[in-house]
Amino acid sequence: MAKVKVKQTGSAIRRPKDQRATLRGLGLKKMHQVVELEDTPAVRGMIKKISHMVTVVE
Repeated sequence: MAKVKVKQTGSAIRRPKDQRATLRGLGLKKMHQVVELEDTPAVRGMIKKISHMVTVVE
């Protein structure tokens, strides 16, 4: 299965609880952290939900 790298570019401070939980679900804890995840529809949905706080790295 394909992999996707996600980088946190926005802070979780003063964000709704569901957005913070989505960041944690993706495995992101700190700014500018990069994680590599399986490219599944669930992960794509999580990325889309917090697209203002993360970027997909090639």
